Amino acid sequence: MNTIRKTFIEYTADAVVVGAGHAGCEAALALARTGINTVLMTLNLDSIGFMPCNPSIGGTAKGHLVREIDALGGEMGINADKTALQIRMLNVGKGAAVQSLRAQSDKNAYHREMKKVLETTPNLRIVQAEASEILVENGKCVGVRTEYDGVIPCKCVILCTGTYLNSETITGNVVKKSGPNGFSNATNLTKNLIELGFNVRRFKTGTPARLDGRTVDYSKCEIQNGDDDIYPFSFMSDKAPENKTPCYLTYTNLKTHEIILENLDRSPLYNGVIQSTGPRYCPSIETKVVRFKDKDRHQIFIEPEGADTLEVYAQGLSTSMPHDVQRTMYSSVAGLENADIVRYGYAIEYDCIDTLDILPTLEFKKIEGIYTAGQINGTSGYEEAAAQGLMAGLNASLKLRGLPPFTLRRDEAYIGVLIDDLVTKGTDEPYRMMTSRAEHRICLRQDNADFRLTEKGKEVGLVTEERYQKYLQRKAEYERLLAEFQTRVPKKDATPFLAKYGYGEPSGSVSYSDMLKRTIPLKDIMAEFNVFGDYKKDVLETAEITVRYEGYLKQGNELIERAKKLENKLLPENIDYEKIGGLRLEAREKLNRIRPFNLGQASRISGVNPADVSVLMVYLATTNEK
Repeated sequence: MNTIRKTFIEYTADAVVVGAGHAGCEAALALARTGINTVLMTLNLDSIGFMPCNPSIGGTAKGHLVREIDALGGEMGINADKTALQIRMLNVGKGAAVQSLRAQSDKNAYHREMKKVLETTPNLRIVQAEASEILVENGKCVGVRTEYDGVIPCKCVILCTGTYLNSETITGNVVKKSGPNGFSNATNLTKNLIELGFNVRRFKTGTPARLDGRTVDYSKCEIQNGDDDIYPFSFMSDKAPENKTPCYLTYTNLKTHEIILENLDRSPLYNGVIQSTGPRYCPSIETKVVRFKDKDRHQIFIEPEGADTLEVYAQGLSTSMPHDVQRTMYSSVAGLENADIVRYGYAIEYDCIDTLDILPTLEFKKIEGIYTAGQINGTSGYEEAAAQGLMAGLNASLKLRGLPPFTLRRDEAYIGVLIDDLVTKGTDEPYRMMTSRAEHRICLRQDNADFRLTEKGKEVGLVTEERYQKYLQRKAEYERLLAEFQTRVPKKDATPFLAKYGYGEPSGSVSYSDMLKRTIPLKDIMAEFNVFGDYKKDVLETAEITVRYEGYLKQGNELIERAKKLENKLLPENIDYEKIGGLRLEAREKLNRIRPFNLGQASRISGVNPADVSVLMVYLATTNEK
């Protein structure tokens, strides 16, 4: 007997966010905190803010994103500080531009804290349901239908489906219709997205096994402690998280590699079971062994999953090998000879979209009111997802409030680099943020994220008054410290101090700023002259970098100003590039599809060369003359 399902109104909202991973959480909070009546849909309330892969926040370039999210009024940095088991600064031996915070997080605590924040946020409802259809009328989003025929009328929807969209997990020859970590997948939405005009493709990622920490021999591993003298992710946190537990480092060896190579015919990556594109910068151990045959070992970090579990994560041993091969492979690694596997590694394939189909606001070009953020946009990583979620949520909110959209340029934020790369260049593999992608990285450091972005966050309504006052206080302290750096030390006191660092007798008194420019560490100056002790570490660091890198910062700002000249040359929306003589065929095709807003964006499109840009400049000049 057939059962007729009746459509019913589940909720009424201004905006619906589909998916409650890191993108969905930030999107929902950005909407609700700016006064928008919001519904957050998730397949399972237990997967809110879940970390299906490495339980960590930050890392190279990713730490920059977290601080930018925080500076704009987002939640990830606050939650990372609350739930960190360990925090470290990466790349301390390198320049300030590439130094990044990284925290090992308590996976379950992170989920619980984020769920609590969402549950207690005004204007926000959470519902456990699967979206099956985005309802559209006259080219505009008008609602979301659930798999049980519930309808939520709305004006905007933000799709943050993560790795759940039509996903399959793969281990050996076993393929399961499943989301990450055994959660249910989303099976109904892909068909609808294709019907709406999205170009859908298939990406892949993977995860290593989880081990019983009691069975790991840590005496054979190198200990990796956190940093005590450090500042937190969030500008709202008063102090850095306490380092509660260490991580450990071990390595694969030639025996490990031999086991992998002998079983390549059983690897889904090499026997044809997996057809989709995986991440270049976080590959499986099989890929690393095959690709880097000259290396006799690879790093493996043993990291805790949480304070309430004995499970540990083997970062660097991501694999989709059959279970018996995983056991043999893991037991060949020093310290893991007798380690018990409690969750086996797997690969996961999922549907995502071509980001050349979306605007810099992350709105779909073909239908008004549909936004996408996170791994549905072909990115990898919690931080990249959260950054997109915040920007999509903000832009949906601004649209609903009748205000101009909010975008960030490449010279303003890593978030600007991330989104510009996606909507201008697209990506044929899971996209990961790296410092090398940011041409203006000397000016986009993690220490000055609030100076770059908090004013902007206040203007769009997401930065609270409390957060804004903290920013003003830090800025005032920074400016006061820069002034104090100009204090001059008498020649008789400065001479013996400078001599310690190989400098001769100065001609007169020397300012603290001059000492910094001589590459003398600020901490040594503080200890010698008993100064600046009442300033916070983050203020000291930003001021020190400002003085020490003054020349480089000046050059960086000059480059930014030159780049702005192209960004300021706007391209009319109605240009038919097919009719512009002198443009190559590939350039015409790409320009007509992407529809760049200005010459700067046009110059970054793959397939558009400098000669094409010159043609566009002549076209604009001729058009303006007319």
